[in-house]
Amino acid sequence: MQPIPTLLTTLLLLPLVFPGQSQLIRGEPGSMDKDGICHCVVYLPNNAIYLQQLEQLQSAAQELMDKYEQELSRVSEYAHATEDQENQVPEMNSALKPRNPTFLASSYEFSAFNLLRLELEGAQELVAQLKKKGRVSGVRDLLQELQSQVANASLTLKLLADSDQHSFHALRQEIDVLERRLHECEREKEQEETSIHPDPPLSPGSCAHEGLQKVSRPLVVQLNWRGFSYKAGAWGRDSAPSPASSLYWVAPLRADGRYFDYYRLHKSYDDLVLLKNYEQWKMGYGDGSGNTVYKNFMYFNYYGTGEMAKVDLSSNSLVLRRPLPGATYNNRFSYAGVPWKDLDFAGDEKGLWVLYATEESKGNLVVSLLNASTLEVEKTWRTSQYKPALSGAFMACGVLYALRSLSTRQEEIFYAFDTTTGQEHQLSILLDKMLETLQGINYCPLDHKLYVYNDGYLVNYDLSFVTLKSRPPAKRPSGTQAPPKAVKHNKASRT
Repeated sequence: MQPIPTLLTTLLLLPLVFPGQSQLIRGEPGSMDKDGICHCVVYLPNNAIYLQQLEQLQSAAQELMDKYEQELSRVSEYAHATEDQENQVPEMNSALKPRNPTFLASSYEFSAFNLLRLELEGAQELVAQLKKKGRVSGVRDLLQELQSQVANASLTLKLLADSDQHSFHALRQEIDVLERRLHECEREKEQEETSIHPDPPLSPGSCAHEGLQKVSRPLVVQLNWRGFSYKAGAWGRDSAPSPASSLYWVAPLRADGRYFDYYRLHKSYDDLVLLKNYEQWKMGYGDGSGNTVYKNFMYFNYYGTGEMAKVDLSSNSLVLRRPLPGATYNNRFSYAGVPWKDLDFAGDEKGLWVLYATEESKGNLVVSLLNASTLEVEKTWRTSQYKPALSGAFMACGVLYALRSLSTRQEEIFYAFDTTTGQEHQLSILLDKMLETLQGINYCPLDHKLYVYNDGYLVNYDLSFVTLKSRPPAKRPSGTQAPPKAVKHNKASRT
Protein backbone atom coordinates (compact mmCIF):
# COMPACT_ATOMS: atom_id res chain seq x y z
CA MET A 1 0.00 0.00 0.00
CA GLN A 2 1.30 3.51 -0.87
CA PRO A 3 2.24 5.49 2.26
CA ILE A 4 -0.41 7.99 3.24
CA PRO A 5 1.89 11.09 3.19
CA THR A 6 2.98 10.30 -0.38
CA LEU A 7 -0.62 9.70 -1.42
CA LEU A 8 -1.81 12.98 0.07
CA THR A 9 1.05 14.93 -1.50
CA THR A 10 0.26 13.39 -4.89
CA LEU A 11 -3.43 14.27 -4.57
CA LEU A 12 -2.64 17.85 -3.57
CA LEU A 13 -0.11 18.51 -6.34
CA LEU A 14 -2.01 16.81 -9.18
CA PRO A 15 -4.11 19.87 -10.10
CA LEU A 16 -0.95 21.89 -10.48
CA VAL A 17 0.42 19.70 -13.29
CA PHE A 18 -2.69 18.78 -15.25
CA PRO A 19 -2.33 18.73 -19.03
CA GLY A 20 -3.34 21.93 -20.70
CA GLN A 21 -1.98 24.10 -17.88
CA SER A 22 1.32 25.91 -17.97
CA GLN A 23 4.18 24.30 -16.11
CA LEU A 24 3.99 25.93 -12.68
CA ILE A 25 6.51 23.80 -10.84
CA ARG A 26 10.04 23.02 -11.98
CA GLY A 27 12.10 20.40 -10.26
CA GLU A 28 15.81 19.59 -10.29
CA PRO A 29 17.36 16.11 -10.14
CA GLY A 30 17.57 14.94 -6.55
CA SER A 31 20.50 13.51 -4.68
CA MET A 32 20.98 11.00 -1.88
CA ASP A 33 23.32 11.53 1.02
CA LYS A 34 25.42 8.91 2.76
CA ASP A 35 22.54 8.12 5.19
CA GLY A 36 20.23 7.22 2.28
CA ILE A 37 18.05 10.33 2.61
CA CYS A 38 16.78 11.85 -0.63
CA HIS A 39 17.08 15.61 -1.15
CA CYS A 40 14.95 17.28 -3.80
CA VAL A 41 14.87 20.88 -5.01
CA VAL A 42 11.61 22.37 -6.24
CA TYR A 43 11.31 25.87 -7.71
CA LEU A 44 7.91 27.43 -7.20
CA PRO A 45 6.71 30.37 -9.28
CA ASN A 46 6.63 33.76 -7.69
CA ASN A 47 2.84 33.84 -7.68
CA ALA A 48 1.13 34.73 -4.41
CA ILE A 49 -2.19 33.21 -5.46
CA TYR A 50 -0.82 29.72 -6.16
CA LEU A 51 1.46 29.86 -3.15
CA GLN A 52 -1.48 30.75 -0.95
CA GLN A 53 -3.46 27.82 -2.36
CA LEU A 54 -0.54 25.48 -1.79
CA GLU A 55 -0.14 26.66 1.81
CA GLN A 56 -3.85 26.06 2.41
CA LEU A 57 -3.60 22.58 0.92
CA GLN A 58 -0.52 21.81 2.98
CA SER A 59 -2.30 22.96 6.12
CA ALA A 60 -5.34 20.83 5.25
CA ALA A 61 -3.08 17.86 4.55
CA GLN A 62 -1.38 18.19 7.91
CA GLU A 63 -4.74 18.45 9.65
CA LEU A 64 -5.98 15.34 7.85
CA MET A 65 -2.77 13.51 8.68
CA ASP A 66 -3.31 14.25 12.37
CA LYS A 67 -6.87 12.96 12.16
CA TYR A 68 -5.66 9.90 10.27
CA GLU A 69 -3.17 9.14 13.03
CA GLN A 70 -5.99 9.35 15.57
CA GLU A 71 -8.19 6.99 13.52
CA LEU A 72 -5.25 4.62 13.05
CA SER A 73 -4.76 4.58 16.81
CA ARG A 74 -8.45 3.73 17.27
CA VAL A 75 -8.21 0.93 14.71
CA SER A 76 -5.20 -0.45 16.58
CA GLU A 77 -7.21 -0.47 19.81
CA TYR A 78 -10.08 -2.25 18.08
CA ALA A 79 -7.62 -4.77 16.64
CA HIS A 80 -6.37 -5.62 20.13
CA ALA A 81 -9.94 -5.91 21.38
CA THR A 82 -10.78 -8.17 18.44
CA GLU A 83 -7.81 -10.37 19.19
CA ASP A 84 -8.99 -10.71 22.78
CA GLN A 85 -12.48 -11.63 21.54
CA GLU A 86 -11.05 -14.26 19.19
CA ASN A 87 -9.13 -15.79 22.08
CA GLN A 88 -12.33 -16.01 24.11
CA VAL A 89 -14.48 -17.51 21.34
CA PRO A 90 -13.15 -21.12 21.59
CA GLU A 91 -13.75 -21.18 25.34
CA MET A 92 -17.24 -19.76 24.97
CA ASN A 93 -18.11 -22.09 22.10
CA SER A 94 -17.14 -25.14 24.14
CA ALA A 95 -19.34 -23.96 27.01
CA LEU A 96 -22.35 -23.26 24.80
CA LYS A 97 -24.99 -25.82 23.96
CA PRO A 98 -24.66 -27.19 20.41
CA ARG A 99 -28.05 -25.75 19.43
CA ASN A 100 -27.16 -22.05 19.75
CA PRO A 101 -26.19 -20.96 16.24
CA THR A 102 -27.36 -17.40 16.82
CA PHE A 103 -24.60 -16.70 19.34
CA LEU A 104 -22.00 -18.41 17.17
CA ALA A 105 -23.08 -16.30 14.22
CA SER A 106 -22.74 -13.07 16.16
CA SER A 107 -19.29 -14.04 17.53
CA TYR A 108 -18.04 -15.06 14.12
CA GLU A 109 -19.39 -11.91 12.51
CA PHE A 110 -17.68 -9.73 15.11
CA SER A 111 -14.25 -11.32 14.75
CA ALA A 112 -14.34 -11.51 10.94
CA PHE A 113 -15.94 -8.26 9.85
CA ASN A 114 -15.77 -5.64 12.58
CA LEU A 115 -12.18 -4.54 11.91
CA LEU A 116 -12.78 -4.27 8.16
CA ARG A 117 -15.91 -2.26 8.78
CA LEU A 118 -14.01 0.20 10.97
CA GLU A 119 -11.28 0.63 8.38
CA LEU A 120 -13.79 1.32 5.62
CA GLU A 121 -15.65 3.80 7.79
CA GLY A 122 -12.37 5.64 8.41
CA ALA A 123 -11.63 5.66 4.67
CA GLN A 124 -15.08 7.06 3.89
CA GLU A 125 -14.59 9.83 6.46
CA LEU A 126 -11.15 10.64 5.07
CA VAL A 127 -12.43 10.94 1.49
CA ALA A 128 -15.32 13.11 2.62
CA GLN A 129 -12.97 15.47 4.41
CA LEU A 130 -10.66 15.65 1.38
CA LYS A 131 -13.60 16.65 -0.81
CA LYS A 132 -14.63 19.27 1.71
CA LYS A 133 -11.17 20.75 2.25
CA GLY A 134 -9.89 20.63 -1.33
CA ARG A 135 -10.55 23.88 -3.17
CA VAL A 136 -8.94 23.00 -6.54
CA SER A 137 -11.50 21.63 -8.95
CA GLY A 138 -9.21 19.34 -10.90
CA VAL A 139 -9.00 16.74 -8.12
CA ARG A 140 -12.77 16.22 -7.73
CA ASP A 141 -13.03 13.45 -10.31
CA LEU A 142 -10.29 11.46 -8.64
CA LEU A 143 -11.88 11.87 -5.22
CA GLN A 144 -15.29 10.93 -6.60
CA GLU A 145 -13.88 7.72 -8.04
CA LEU A 146 -12.11 6.96 -4.77
CA GLN A 147 -15.32 7.54 -2.82
CA SER A 148 -17.23 5.23 -5.17
CA GLN A 149 -14.67 2.46 -4.69
CA VAL A 150 -14.84 2.77 -0.90
CA ALA A 151 -18.66 2.67 -1.01
CA ASN A 152 -18.55 -0.46 -3.19
CA ALA A 153 -16.15 -2.11 -0.77
CA SER A 154 -18.47 -1.28 2.15
CA LEU A 155 -21.45 -2.77 0.31
CA THR A 156 -19.49 -5.91 -0.50
CA LEU A 157 -18.52 -6.28 3.16
CA LYS A 158 -22.15 -5.91 4.26
CA LEU A 159 -23.29 -8.54 1.77
CA LEU A 160 -20.62 -10.92 3.01
CA ALA A 161 -21.69 -10.39 6.62
CA ASP A 162 -25.37 -10.90 5.77
CA SER A 163 -24.56 -14.01 3.77
CA ASP A 164 -22.59 -15.44 6.69
CA GLN A 165 -25.44 -14.80 9.11
CA HIS A 166 -28.05 -16.21 6.73
CA SER A 167 -26.05 -19.42 6.44
CA PHE A 168 -26.30 -19.86 10.21
CA HIS A 169 -30.03 -19.15 10.11
CA ALA A 170 -30.50 -21.72 7.35
CA LEU A 171 -28.58 -24.27 9.40
CA ARG A 172 -30.76 -23.54 12.42
CA GLN A 173 -33.92 -24.04 10.34
CA GLU A 174 -32.64 -27.37 9.07
CA ILE A 175 -31.95 -28.45 12.64
CA ASP A 176 -35.49 -27.43 13.67
CA VAL A 177 -36.96 -29.47 10.81
CA LEU A 178 -34.92 -32.49 11.82
CA GLU A 179 -36.03 -32.11 15.43
CA ARG A 180 -39.68 -31.96 14.41
CA ARG A 181 -39.25 -35.10 12.33
CA LEU A 182 -37.59 -36.80 15.26
CA HIS A 183 -40.50 -35.85 17.53
CA GLU A 184 -42.95 -37.18 14.94
CA CYS A 185 -41.05 -40.46 14.74
CA GLU A 186 -41.07 -40.74 18.52
CA ARG A 187 -44.82 -40.09 18.61
CA GLU A 188 -45.47 -42.68 15.90
CA LYS A 189 -43.34 -45.21 17.74
CA GLU A 190 -45.14 -44.47 20.98
CA GLN A 191 -48.52 -44.85 19.25
CA GLU A 192 -47.39 -48.13 17.71
CA GLU A 193 -46.33 -49.44 21.11
CA THR A 194 -49.67 -48.34 22.52
CA SER A 195 -51.53 -50.21 19.78
CA ILE A 196 -49.55 -53.36 20.60
CA HIS A 197 -50.08 -52.97 24.36
CA PRO A 198 -53.19 -50.83 24.67
CA ASP A 199 -54.41 -49.49 28.00
CA PRO A 200 -57.71 -50.81 29.28
CA PRO A 201 -60.45 -48.81 27.56
CA LEU A 202 -62.45 -46.37 29.60
CA SER A 203 -66.16 -46.93 29.84
CA PRO A 204 -68.41 -44.09 28.63
CA GLY A 205 -68.56 -41.30 31.18
CA SER A 206 -65.84 -42.85 33.37
CA CYS A 207 -63.27 -40.80 35.26
CA ALA A 208 -61.24 -43.80 36.42
CA HIS A 209 -57.99 -42.29 35.25
CA GLU A 210 -55.28 -39.91 36.42
CA GLY A 211 -55.53 -37.26 33.73
CA LEU A 212 -54.89 -36.69 30.06
CA GLN A 213 -51.93 -38.52 28.55
CA LYS A 214 -51.99 -37.88 24.80
CA VAL A 215 -54.09 -36.84 21.81
CA SER A 216 -54.41 -38.75 18.55
CA ARG A 217 -53.84 -37.36 15.11
CA PRO A 218 -56.73 -35.33 13.68
CA LEU A 219 -59.51 -37.03 11.75
CA VAL A 220 -61.11 -34.67 9.24
CA VAL A 221 -64.78 -35.53 8.93
CA GLN A 222 -65.88 -32.97 6.34
CA LEU A 223 -66.36 -29.30 5.55
CA ASN A 224 -69.23 -27.64 7.40
CA TRP A 225 -72.54 -27.69 5.54
CA ARG A 226 -72.59 -23.93 4.85
CA GLY A 227 -69.27 -23.86 3.00
CA PHE A 228 -65.65 -22.78 3.25
CA SER A 229 -66.48 -19.09 3.86
CA TYR A 230 -67.94 -20.00 7.26
CA LYS A 231 -64.65 -20.45 9.06
CA ALA A 232 -65.95 -19.85 12.60
CA GLY A 233 -68.32 -22.11 14.47
CA ALA A 234 -68.61 -25.17 16.67
CA TRP A 235 -69.76 -28.77 16.46
CA GLY A 236 -69.87 -31.89 18.58
CA ARG A 237 -71.92 -34.57 20.25
CA ASP A 238 -74.28 -34.20 23.16
CA SER A 239 -71.88 -34.18 26.11
CA ALA A 240 -74.35 -35.60 28.65
CA PRO A 241 -72.97 -38.96 29.83
CA SER A 242 -75.88 -41.04 28.59
CA PRO A 243 -75.21 -43.94 26.16
CA ALA A 244 -78.73 -43.53 24.78
CA SER A 245 -77.84 -40.11 23.36
CA SER A 246 -76.11 -39.97 19.98
CA LEU A 247 -77.14 -36.50 18.87
CA TYR A 248 -74.58 -34.67 16.71
CA TRP A 249 -74.84 -30.94 16.08
CA VAL A 250 -73.11 -28.45 13.76
CA ALA A 251 -73.35 -24.67 14.29
CA PRO A 252 -71.39 -22.51 11.81
CA LEU A 253 -71.36 -18.79 12.52
CA ARG A 254 -72.00 -16.23 9.84
CA ALA A 255 -69.09 -15.20 7.63
CA ASP A 256 -68.40 -12.29 10.02
CA GLY A 257 -67.26 -14.83 12.61
CA ARG A 258 -69.67 -13.62 15.31
CA TYR A 259 -73.38 -14.08 14.70
CA PHE A 260 -74.84 -17.53 15.43
CA ASP A 261 -78.16 -18.04 13.65
CA TYR A 262 -78.42 -21.54 12.07
CA TYR A 263 -77.61 -25.05 13.27
CA ARG A 264 -78.20 -28.63 12.21
CA LEU A 265 -78.93 -31.76 14.24
CA HIS A 266 -78.07 -35.32 13.19
CA LYS A 267 -79.26 -38.43 14.99
CA SER A 268 -76.20 -40.48 14.06
CA TYR A 269 -72.64 -40.10 12.90
CA ASP A 270 -73.48 -41.73 9.57
CA ASP A 271 -76.23 -39.19 8.95
CA LEU A 272 -73.76 -36.42 9.68
CA VAL A 273 -71.18 -37.75 7.22
CA LEU A 274 -73.77 -38.39 4.50
CA LEU A 275 -75.60 -35.09 5.14
CA LYS A 276 -78.97 -36.78 5.42
CA ASN A 277 -81.81 -37.10 7.93
CA TYR A 278 -81.00 -33.81 9.58
CA GLU A 279 -83.00 -31.05 11.20
CA GLN A 280 -82.03 -27.49 10.38
CA TRP A 281 -83.13 -24.68 12.66
CA LYS A 282 -82.80 -20.93 12.63
CA MET A 283 -82.33 -19.23 15.97
CA GLY A 284 -80.86 -15.79 15.35
CA TYR A 285 -79.55 -14.56 18.69
CA GLY A 286 -76.28 -16.34 19.45
CA ASP A 287 -72.91 -14.64 19.91
CA GLY A 288 -69.60 -16.39 19.19
CA SER A 289 -68.56 -20.04 18.96
CA GLY A 290 -68.61 -20.93 22.67
CA ASN A 291 -71.82 -22.96 22.49
CA THR A 292 -72.25 -26.60 23.54
CA VAL A 293 -75.01 -29.20 23.81
CA TYR A 294 -75.79 -30.88 27.14
CA LYS A 295 -78.76 -33.17 27.72
CA ASN A 296 -80.51 -32.08 24.53
CA PHE A 297 -80.22 -28.38 25.34
CA MET A 298 -77.90 -25.94 23.63
CA TYR A 299 -76.13 -23.34 25.77
CA PHE A 300 -74.58 -20.18 24.34
CA ASN A 301 -73.87 -16.49 24.86
CA TYR A 302 -76.90 -14.34 24.07
CA TYR A 303 -75.98 -11.81 21.36
CA GLY A 304 -74.42 -8.54 22.55
CA THR A 305 -74.87 -9.27 26.27
CA GLY A 306 -73.17 -11.05 29.17
CA GLU A 307 -76.14 -13.39 29.48
CA MET A 308 -76.26 -17.16 29.21
CA ALA A 309 -79.01 -18.64 27.05
CA LYS A 310 -80.59 -22.10 26.87
CA VAL A 311 -82.50 -23.52 23.90
CA ASP A 312 -84.54 -26.72 23.87
CA LEU A 313 -83.37 -28.61 20.77
CA SER A 314 -86.62 -30.59 20.59
CA SER A 315 -88.58 -27.45 19.71
CA ASN A 316 -85.87 -24.82 19.00
CA SER A 317 -87.37 -22.64 21.72
CA LEU A 318 -85.51 -20.30 24.03
CA VAL A 319 -86.34 -21.47 27.53
CA LEU A 320 -84.01 -19.43 29.73
CA ARG A 321 -81.74 -16.38 29.85
CA ARG A 322 -79.63 -15.47 32.86
CA PRO A 323 -76.77 -12.99 33.40
CA LEU A 324 -73.39 -14.46 34.31
CA PRO A 325 -72.19 -12.37 37.28
CA GLY A 326 -69.10 -10.32 36.51
CA ALA A 327 -68.53 -11.81 33.06
CA THR A 328 -67.15 -9.54 30.36
CA TYR A 329 -68.62 -9.64 26.87
CA ASN A 330 -68.52 -8.01 23.42
CA ASN A 331 -65.05 -9.44 22.74
CA ARG A 332 -63.48 -7.98 25.90
CA PHE A 333 -61.42 -11.05 26.83
CA SER A 334 -61.76 -13.62 24.08
CA TYR A 335 -59.22 -16.29 23.12
CA ALA A 336 -56.20 -15.49 20.96
CA GLY A 337 -57.22 -15.59 17.30
CA VAL A 338 -60.83 -16.49 18.17
CA PRO A 339 -62.90 -13.31 18.58
CA TRP A 340 -66.32 -13.03 20.24
CA LYS A 341 -65.85 -16.14 22.37
CA ASP A 342 -66.39 -14.39 25.70
CA LEU A 343 -68.50 -17.18 27.21
CA ASP A 344 -67.24 -20.68 26.45
CA PHE A 345 -69.61 -23.45 27.56
CA ALA A 346 -68.39 -26.99 28.18
CA GLY A 347 -69.91 -30.27 29.27
CA ASP A 348 -68.14 -33.26 30.79
CA GLU A 349 -68.62 -36.15 33.24
CA LYS A 350 -69.07 -33.73 36.15
CA GLY A 351 -71.67 -31.42 34.64
CA LEU A 352 -72.11 -28.16 32.73
CA TRP A 353 -69.40 -25.49 32.89
CA VAL A 354 -68.76 -22.02 31.58
CA LEU A 355 -65.29 -20.53 30.98
CA TYR A 356 -64.95 -16.75 30.90
CA ALA A 357 -63.04 -13.76 32.29
CA THR A 358 -63.92 -10.83 34.51
CA GLU A 359 -62.55 -7.38 35.18
CA GLU A 360 -61.90 -8.49 38.75
CA SER A 361 -59.73 -11.38 37.51
CA LYS A 362 -57.86 -8.93 35.23
CA GLY A 363 -58.65 -11.07 32.22
CA ASN A 364 -57.53 -14.37 33.74
CA LEU A 365 -59.64 -17.40 32.95
CA VAL A 366 -62.47 -18.16 35.39
CA VAL A 367 -64.23 -21.53 35.63
CA SER A 368 -67.77 -21.86 36.96
CA LEU A 369 -69.89 -24.95 37.48
CA LEU A 370 -73.51 -24.29 36.47
CA ASN A 371 -76.82 -25.74 37.46
CA ALA A 372 -77.95 -27.05 34.07
CA SER A 373 -81.62 -26.47 34.87
CA THR A 374 -81.47 -22.92 36.24
CA LEU A 375 -78.07 -21.69 34.95
CA GLU A 376 -77.19 -20.56 38.46
CA VAL A 377 -73.49 -20.56 39.31
CA GLU A 378 -72.77 -23.25 41.91
CA LYS A 379 -69.00 -22.88 42.31
CA THR A 380 -66.29 -20.71 40.83
CA TRP A 381 -62.52 -21.13 40.46
CA ARG A 382 -60.03 -18.53 39.28
CA THR A 383 -56.96 -19.64 37.36
CA SER A 384 -53.59 -17.98 36.76
CA GLN A 385 -53.91 -18.04 32.96
CA TYR A 386 -54.64 -14.87 30.99
CA LYS A 387 -57.54 -15.83 28.72
CA PRO A 388 -56.49 -13.78 25.63
CA ALA A 389 -53.14 -15.61 25.70
CA LEU A 390 -54.87 -18.99 25.27
CA SER A 391 -56.09 -20.40 21.97
CA GLY A 392 -58.83 -22.44 23.62
CA ALA A 393 -59.82 -24.70 26.52
CA PHE A 394 -62.05 -27.65 27.40
CA MET A 395 -63.19 -29.61 30.45
CA ALA A 396 -62.77 -33.35 31.08
CA CYS A 397 -63.67 -35.01 34.40
CA GLY A 398 -63.72 -31.66 36.15
CA VAL A 399 -60.24 -30.74 34.94
CA LEU A 400 -59.68 -27.65 32.83
CA TYR A 401 -57.20 -28.14 29.96
CA ALA A 402 -55.88 -24.99 28.25
CA LEU A 403 -54.24 -24.77 24.83
CA ARG A 404 -51.83 -22.39 23.19
CA SER A 405 -50.72 -22.16 19.58
CA LEU A 406 -47.18 -23.26 18.71
CA SER A 407 -47.47 -22.78 14.94
CA THR A 408 -50.03 -22.78 12.14
CA ARG A 409 -50.06 -26.59 12.30
CA GLN A 410 -49.65 -27.43 15.97
CA GLU A 411 -51.17 -26.64 19.35
CA GLU A 412 -50.00 -27.53 22.83
CA ILE A 413 -52.17 -28.53 25.78
CA PHE A 414 -49.88 -26.92 28.32
CA TYR A 415 -51.96 -26.25 31.43
CA ALA A 416 -54.39 -28.15 33.64
CA PHE A 417 -56.49 -27.03 36.60
CA ASP A 418 -58.23 -29.67 38.71
CA THR A 419 -61.42 -28.27 40.23
CA THR A 420 -61.62 -31.22 42.63
CA THR A 421 -58.30 -30.48 44.34
CA GLY A 422 -57.92 -26.82 43.39
CA GLN A 423 -54.44 -27.55 42.05
CA GLU A 424 -52.97 -26.41 38.76
CA HIS A 425 -49.94 -27.76 36.91
CA GLN A 426 -48.07 -27.54 33.64
CA LEU A 427 -47.94 -30.24 31.00
CA SER A 428 -47.01 -30.58 27.34
CA ILE A 429 -49.27 -32.58 25.06
CA LEU A 430 -49.05 -31.77 21.36
CA LEU A 431 -52.11 -31.51 19.16
CA ASP A 432 -51.75 -31.39 15.38
CA LYS A 433 -54.19 -29.31 13.37
CA MET A 434 -55.07 -29.15 9.70
CA LEU A 435 -55.56 -25.38 9.51
CA GLU A 436 -54.46 -22.46 11.63
CA THR A 437 -57.31 -21.67 14.04
CA LEU A 438 -59.33 -23.90 16.35
CA GLN A 439 -62.59 -21.96 16.52
CA GLY A 440 -64.60 -24.35 18.69
CA ILE A 441 -63.47 -27.17 21.03
CA ASN A 442 -65.96 -29.54 22.66
CA TYR A 443 -65.30 -32.71 24.64
CA CYS A 444 -67.70 -35.65 24.76
CA PRO A 445 -67.45 -38.11 27.69
CA LEU A 446 -69.31 -40.84 25.79
CA ASP A 447 -66.47 -41.55 23.37
CA HIS A 448 -63.65 -39.50 24.97
CA LYS A 449 -63.22 -37.40 21.84
CA LEU A 450 -62.55 -33.78 21.13
CA TYR A 451 -64.79 -32.23 18.49
CA VAL A 452 -62.98 -29.30 16.92
CA TYR A 453 -64.21 -26.74 14.41
CA ASN A 454 -60.99 -25.94 12.50
CA ASP A 455 -61.40 -23.00 10.11
CA GLY A 456 -64.62 -24.40 8.65
CA TYR A 457 -63.73 -28.12 8.84
CA LEU A 458 -65.17 -30.64 11.29
CA VAL A 459 -62.30 -32.50 12.96
CA ASN A 460 -62.16 -34.90 15.90
CA TYR A 461 -59.42 -36.36 18.11
CA ASP A 462 -59.26 -39.41 20.37
CA LEU A 463 -58.08 -38.63 23.89
CA SER A 464 -56.03 -41.12 25.90
CA PHE A 465 -55.87 -40.97 29.68
CA VAL A 466 -53.52 -42.43 32.26
CA THR A 467 -55.68 -45.28 33.55
CA LEU A 468 -55.50 -46.48 37.13
CA LYS A 469 -54.65 -50.04 36.09
CA SER A 470 -51.62 -49.08 34.02
CA ARG A 471 -49.02 -46.52 34.92
CA PRO A 472 -47.18 -44.65 32.14
CA PRO A 473 -43.77 -46.06 31.16
CA ALA A 474 -40.65 -44.71 32.80
CA LYS A 475 -39.62 -43.03 29.55
CA ARG A 476 -41.78 -40.02 28.86
CA PRO A 477 -43.51 -40.15 25.46
CA SER A 478 -42.70 -37.36 23.05
CA GLY A 479 -44.71 -34.24 23.72
CA THR A 480 -46.21 -35.46 27.00
CA GLN A 481 -45.47 -35.42 30.67
CA ALA A 482 -46.67 -37.47 33.57
CA PRO A 483 -48.93 -35.43 35.86
CA PRO A 484 -46.47 -33.04 37.54
CA LYS A 485 -46.52 -31.71 41.03
CA ALA A 486 -48.82 -28.83 41.79
CA VAL A 487 -47.26 -25.42 41.53
CA LYS A 488 -50.09 -23.43 42.99
CA HIS A 489 -53.20 -24.06 45.04
CA ASN A 490 -56.40 -22.12 44.39
CA LYS A 491 -59.23 -22.51 46.81
CA ALA A 492 -62.73 -22.69 45.40
CA SER A 493 -65.03 -19.83 46.29
CA ARG A 494 -68.77 -20.17 46.34
CA THR A 495 -70.74 -17.69 44.38
